[in-house]
Amino acid sequence: MSNLQEKVSGASNPQALSQFAGTLALVGAGRMGGAMLDGWIGLGLDPARITVIEPQPAASIEAFAARGLRINPEAASICPDAVVIAVKPQIAPEIMPKLAALVSPATVIVSIMAGRPISFLADGLPPDSAIIRAMPNTPAAIGRGITVAVPNARVTPAQRQFADALLAATGAVEWIGDEALMDAVTAVSGSGPAYVFLLAESLARAGEKVGLPADLAARLARATVAGSGELLYRSQVDATILRRNVTSPGGTTAAALDVLMAADGLDPLMERAVAAATKRGRELAG
Repeated sequence: MSNLQEKVSGASNPQALSQFAGTLALVGAGRMGGAMLDGWIGLGLDPARITVIEPQPAASIEAFAARGLRINPEAASICPDAVVIAVKPQIAPEIMPKLAALVSPATVIVSIMAGRPISFLADGLPPDSAIIRAMPNTPAAIGRGITVAVPNARVTPAQRQFADALLAATGAVEWIGDEALMDAVTAVSGSGPAYVFLLAESLARAGEKVGLPADLAARLARATVAGSGELLYRSQVDATILRRNVTSPGGTTAAALDVLMAADGLDPLMERAVAAATKRGRELAG
């Protein structure tokens, strides 16, 4: 039985974070790292079991120090069972030597750095390190994100279960076996929130064009996109059925959809956008 398996039970459920008896290091506590930290502690993970390495910790993170959270201790005092890397990918080459010093054969590394493949991490860490690459998205900040993760061959079932619990603290988690899919994942769910926000902007501008005051058009577009997203989240039926439920034959919605679903409408435009993001992701990964 591995060290991690002894220290956490049933970790495929985020509630199991409260049972974790090991140690966790969070490297980078900006927006995404901070959101994950809030999620972990909210689900019962003892702050005293967490070490945060962050040059400029927010006041909200420093407040957890009163509950035992360690912030920027001496590296020699850190012996984590798991390390979550949540720094910007641009500074990854700078921090990898420091990270390598924290990793033991029993440590699992979970990286949410965009564009940094497992091979990059493996090159900077001790041989045979257990590594998981994950791609969350910004709705994680409100616990409504989705993360896609891929493990290397060194990750044990117990380590994968614990990583699943960590990632599930900010939303849904999907696992894949082929890391080559991560560029497409990034193009769909990683970048996807920006597409939705653009839809709200575009809808508001279109409302102005047909005579609505700008502030009213913006409020209508924002509420419509947000409410529709919530309906889609809560509904047990898929998006196609929800769309059809709104569309009366020969009505106003049908007239708009005739434009959006035309041969040169939304589908080919979105296909080009996602293909461009996927291509760029591959370029950034080298």
